[in-house]
Amino acid sequence: MTDWSPRRFRFVVFDWDGTLADSTTLIADSLRRACADIGEPMPDESTARYVIGLGLADALRHVAPGLVPERQRALTDRYRHHFLTRDAQVPLFAGVRELLAELETAGFLLGIATGKSRVGLERALAQQGIGHHFVATRCADEGFPKPHPDMLLHLIDRVGVESKATLMIGDTTHDVEVAHGAGAAAVAVAYGAHDADSLAQRSPLALVGSIAELHGWLRANA
Repeated sequence: MTDWSPRRFRFVVFDWDGTLADSTTLIADSLRRACADIGEPMPDESTARYVIGLGLADALRHVAPGLVPERQRALTDRYRHHFLTRDAQVPLFAGVRELLAELETAGFLLGIATGKSRVGLERALAQQGIGHHFVATRCADEGFPKPHPDMLLHLIDRVGVESKATLMIGDTTHDVEVAHGAGAAAVAVAYGAHDADSLAQRSPLALVGSIAELHGWLRANA
């Protein structure tokens, strides 16, 4: 067993989509198809990937701005249709299960801060069978969504740790901004929705390219 002491962090909070789950391609494709379904211009891949991690309403407003409420509802319905038909097929990234188990065994408190809805996160956790690892989770429909720091501040308060003892891990610039806004540290992963250059510009504590690299960084630095 790896010796994780002395520890720098007590609470490790993960994003879900693009960080633990390999879902970014599905989300971007569902956004693009939904726009096409209602006759809106299809956003390019970069635009569709940029909004991953935001709350759904904010994401849809970004890819299709200015829609009247009826059209917004239609776009939401079509996005959910495309996403839910393939949602059950989304895998975790290789090594996620082992990483979570080792962190929990080492005594870290684990959480999730995600742009998913509560219903969506509970469905994903049940599908993957990893919900038992997390002491607290927060979703976009339960407060201010990313990049507002509300969800991370809520988790920090709920768990009873200091911001300086909290590490946020995510694949988007939104995640890094959430951490900075909450006074926590951030590690960015460059295998998800946002590219490495964009992530590096937000000055995370570290930038890693795989779950294996993340695992190694945590062993050496957490």
